[in-house]
Formats: sequence, C-alpha cells, structure tokens
Amino acid sequence: MAQARGRKPRSEPTFDIPEGSEPGRLDVRLSRSDRSGGGSAPRGSGRAGAAPKAKSRKSSGGAGGRRPPRRRSWLGRLVYAGVVLGIWAAIGLAGLIAYHASQLPPIDQLSVPKRPPNIAILASDGSLLANRGETGGRVVSIKELPPYLPRAFVAIEDRRFYDHFGIDPVGVARAVTQNLTRRGLAQGGSTLTQQLAKNLFLTPERSASRKIQEAILALWLEHKYTKDEILELYLNRVYFGAGAYGVEAAAQRYFGKPAKNVTLAEAAMLGGLVQAPSRLAPNRNLKAAQARAAQVLAAMEELGFAKSADAKVALAQPARPASTRGGGSPNYVADLVMDVLDDFLPKFDEDIVVATTVDAGLQSTGEKALTDELNAKGARYNVGQGALVSMRPDGAIRALVGGRDYAQSQFNRATTAKRQPGSAFKPFVYLAAVEKGLTPDTMREDAPVRIGNWAPENYSHNYRGAVSLREALALSLNTVAVKLGQEVGPKAVAQTAQRLGIASPLQANGSIALGTSEVTPLELVGAYCAFANGGTGVIPYVIATIKSANGKVLYKRGEGGLGRVIDPNAVGMMNAMMHEVFTAGTARKGDIPGWELAGKTGTSQDFRDAWFVGYSATLVTGVWLGNDDGEPTKKASGGNLPVDIWKTYMTAALKGEKPVGLPGMNRWRAPRPEAQPERESGPGGLIGALLGEPEHTASALPPRPVPGARPRGPSQDDRNFLEKLFGIGD
Repeated sequence: MAQARGRKPRSEPTFDIPEGSEPGRLDVRLSRSDRSGGGSAPRGSGRAGAAPKAKSRKSSGGAGGRRPPRRRSWLGRLVYAGVVLGIWAAIGLAGLIAYHASQLPPIDQLSVPKRPPNIAILASDGSLLANRGETGGRVVSIKELPPYLPRAFVAIEDRRFYDHFGIDPVGVARAVTQNLTRRGLAQGGSTLTQQLAKNLFLTPERSASRKIQEAILALWLEHKYTKDEILELYLNRVYFGAGAYGVEAAAQRYFGKPAKNVTLAEAAMLGGLVQAPSRLAPNRNLKAAQARAAQVLAAMEELGFAKSADAKVALAQPARPASTRGGGSPNYVADLVMDVLDDFLPKFDEDIVVATTVDAGLQSTGEKALTDELNAKGARYNVGQGALVSMRPDGAIRALVGGRDYAQSQFNRATTAKRQPGSAFKPFVYLAAVEKGLTPDTMREDAPVRIGNWAPENYSHNYRGAVSLREALALSLNTVAVKLGQEVGPKAVAQTAQRLGIASPLQANGSIALGTSEVTPLELVGAYCAFANGGTGVIPYVIATIKSANGKVLYKRGEGGLGRVIDPNAVGMMNAMMHEVFTAGTARKGDIPGWELAGKTGTSQDFRDAWFVGYSATLVTGVWLGNDDGEPTKKASGGNLPVDIWKTYMTAALKGEKPVGLPGMNRWRAPRPEAQPERESGPGGLIGALLGEPEHTASALPPRPVPGARPRGPSQDDRNFLEKLFGIGD
C-alpha cells in the first residue's frame, strides 16, 4: 500500500487540444522515438522525445514540414491520358454495340432465313429446261463444285477467309491503307462472312449502324457454322446479276451449264462478278468481265489456288457467255409449267424438281423448224410469228414453241393466243355429220349456198357438183362444209368440238363450219388427239412428276382424260377422210413415205391465220402462223408454210420409229381421187408448179353477225391470171 501510495499518479491519454495552442499548428506526427525501436531515449522521458521531433520538423523543410509532390513527365501524362481515353472509348464502343445489338433479334432466336424455293423444270430425259423462282437456280453443295470455283471467290473477295474470325483486322487495315493512298474508296474491308450477313439479314443501306450490325452478325455466323458451311451459304445466296441468285443460277444464266461443269476461266469470271454484277455481267460488258476475271486468275495463282499453267490457259482462252439460239423456246414450256403448277402443288417452301413430258430433242427440232422457215420466207409472206405444239395421242406434250424468239417476246402463242382456225375446224363439222349417219362416201352437192344474206363460196368460185364427203374434206370445199353444218345444226358442231376438248367459247352460228370461232393451238391439237388414239378425249398435260430436292415424290400423274368421245367406227371414217388430205388434198407435200398420216389445213379470212394440224398414230402436231396484231399475211395459207414446218419437224420426230397404222382407217380407205384441190393445194398443184409457190385459201364469211367478215363474189375475184385461166384457186 505504501509502495502504491509512493507511485506517481498514472496519466491517461487525452485528445484535447492544450490551452494556448493553435488547432492548425498542432503537431501530431510520429517521431522516430515514437516507433518501436526507433530511438535510444528512455521510453518514459518526454523531453528526450521532443528534441528529435523538432529536428525532424526542421529537416523536412518548407512550411509545416510537407514534402513537395513529384511532377510527371510529358510522356507519362500522355500515356495516362491515352489509357483513360481508351477506357472511355471501350465503354462507348461497348455501349454502341449493345445498342445496335438490341435492334437485332435475340441471338438465341436468330436463324438463317430460308432461301426462296427454286423450281427446276426438267425434260423427260432429266436434262434441265429452265429454272423458275426468285433465285433462278437450285441450291448446290460445295462438294458438288470443282475446287477452283469456291477458291475463286476466296482469292478475290477474302483471301484470309480461313484465318479470321468473321472480321479481318488485317484486311480492314489493308483496305484503309489502300483507300488513303488512292482517290475515293479503292478497296473494302468486308469479309465473305460479313457479306453473307448483309445478304441474309440486312438491307443494302450504307451506314455505320449497318456495318456494326453486320460485324455482330458475322461473329454469330462464325460461331454457328464452319467455314465451308459459310462459304456454301454465300455461294448459294450472292447476287450475280440478270436475276441470278447463287452460283448455280449464274452458271446456267451466263454459260448454259450447271455450276459443277464450269471451267477455270468461267469460275474466275463468276468470282469477279459479285463486285459489280450489273456492270460486269458478261452478256452486257464482256470486255470488263474478262478483265476482272484476269485479276481473279492472278490472285488464285498467287495464293496457290490455281497452277500457273492452268491460269495461263484460262487467260489465253477467256470465258464467253453462251448464246441461246432462237431465244430459248424451253422457256415457253417453263411458263406453261408455272401457269398450271398451283393446280398440283399449291404450297411449297423448299426447292422442287418438276419433270415434264417434253422431249428436249423434239423441242429443239420444233424451234429450229419454225424459226428457219420464218427467217427464210417470213418477210416474203409477211408472217411475223408462229407457234408449234406437238403431243402424244394421250395428251402428253412433247414440244411446245410459243413464238419466234422468247428473248424478244414472252407471249406464249401456243397456249394463250386465240385465233380463227379456218378450215382446220372442219373435221368437227364432218364428225358431227358422221355421227348423224353419214359416211365418207355420202354424196353432197358442191353448189352455191345462201343463208340469209350470206352466200359463202369456194375460193375459185367454181363448183364441182356432186362430191363425196371424203373428197369435199380433202379439197376443203366451203359450200359442202356449210351445208353439213346446217344439216346437223351449228349447236351440234359446237358441242362436238367441245366434247373433244375445245374449251374456248364457240359461236353456234352458220359460219362456225368455216372456223370463225377462235381457239388456241394447244386446245386444237389436243382435240385432234382423239382421232389419233382411237376416240379417247384427252386433256393436254406437261407435268409428269413433282419431287422435292431430296427426291420425295410430291405429285405423280395418274391416268386421266375425257374418256371415250368418238365411236370407233366414226374414228375410222374420220381418219380415212383426213388421210386423203395427204394423198390427194391440200397437204400432199407434207406426206412422209411409209407412214399413215391424216390432218387438215386451215386459213382464216384475209389470210390472217395459216394452220396445219397433222398426225400419225404416235404423234399429233399443229403449226400456226400469222401476225400478233392480226395484220393479213401475203397469202400465207395452211397448205404452204405450215405444212413445210410440220413436215420438217415430223420427219425428224418419226425417224427411227416403226410406222403404226391409224385407228380404223383401213376399213374406209378409198382409191385416191384425181380431182385437183379446190382451196388449199400443195406444190403438186398446177399453180404451185407454174409459180413455184403453194396455193392459198380465204374463208368466205358473212358480213354479219361475224365481226370482221366480208362477203366475196365474182366482182371481188383476186385470183391471178393463171388461176383464172385454169379455174383453180385456194
């Protein structure tokens, strides 16, 4: 206790400011002695600790003893500013990307849009006739293509394609450098992936916003697909000009062949096209297209994508576009397919393959026969257009030429143009008469006839008196046809034609016997099929099957038709009568030795339309010639140009086939008549021999009620001198 009382009282720490001290001058810093092991002065000595503190304050210098801050060098400040700006730029860029990404569909919902379906239209042998659809060609796998074809695009458009991740910084830097050293934009920095992203998802708009979205989508594509898959998508979507989307469509459009068959020179031209399809299209600017292809070949050789020797050959023999002779008549077939496709397959969202009944060889033969004849004699006869339809007796179309040149006119005269058939309509009149009990040997008077104020005449204004029906039909006598029409009734004639397949409206009046109601070539040829097949009505058809791209059958034509429309005995009589057209009538020069043939010529009022429909037991073919505006020809008739075209085509079409007899004809076959044709004679006629040209016809029509018709009489006799001399006309 005494010891405790002897101790000094313990002093407690206090944080109060001593009296008389200035708050701002209070020194609360630690001295060395305040630190552990910091000094030699006794721990309890307050004075000993004060001296060092004072010394420390003195040595620190300056007011209050503070050490002045160090100043950074200019380089340090520059680095610091750069780092700060970089951080803010990164934040801004991230925000910008996030904003534009928000304008796109969510990534988890993003998908490559389906390519518009292509319709590949094939001939009966599987060869391609045409493509239809928005793209112009089917989707092709990269494995189908020759290796140099996809490499051509990589070489010229994106040589680092297999090294970058969708965006090519090296390529961008190179493009910027190139552009800075040239006037204007000399080179772009977009990769193939970016171009694909633009084609798939974006508009052609040129803006920074679109470029950012393009880059985002390119990264997504690279993450989603392999390089080859991206390249395949690109090759099937990129635009090549002339309505061709995808490399297959472009190869067909410019070179007339599938993409798998293009040469190195053609591949280089296709690779160069995508830079400017309209400007570099070879069918419009061949010189520029070839110059661009040379650049592609140089790039391919540099990258090792093409051997030097092959590149030199390609440079020496540059690609040229294929010329489509005659304007491409298979396109008329393709148009017909597209017109009827909805009836068989209303909806589809994938590529389909339509196999047709058309024979590619016969199509080419028909096109050539028509165009060659028009080129040789069209101007002489003032004939500007024509059409040809050929089908099997069951209605399967084997060739269809809708005009002289598809490139010049896409109007399909074979299926759409309605023209007066003239005397080519008379078989329906005679069939109606036969069905009423008449026969080929039934006699009728060839003499003047009058119906009201209409007095139809034969062209020569001569009359033969009593003639058999077979002779009257073979010589195309107008008076007998009109009398038969009145005998059975115009309504019965119209119903007979409709029963055989004529779908166009028919005016059941007296002039129907002379073919004044308009029909299309397709329906007229289809109606004649019933004569060739023994009496069964047909519905002309062109589609055999429809399949998906992977071969699944979507439609297959079954048995179909109109059933029996003519009694077999009547078929035999009609075939016997129309056979005489070849042996002694208006189509004698169309005869093909060894074949039993039948048919009928026809010429409308004022020589506006010239027809011939003829058939064997295996093929029915019709030809029409005229002018689209209805302008009269210079006496072109069914017995001259149409028969010439028909024979050229049918001779080639029947070559190599075994002749087959016409149904029922032998029973009614008759000796060949010796009379000269009244209206539509071939070159065997006297006028043809003397003048070197076929004879012609003009249907004698009433002024009313048939529009455009005018009466003909002796005062209007427009025969030439030799015709008047020998009393022969047509």
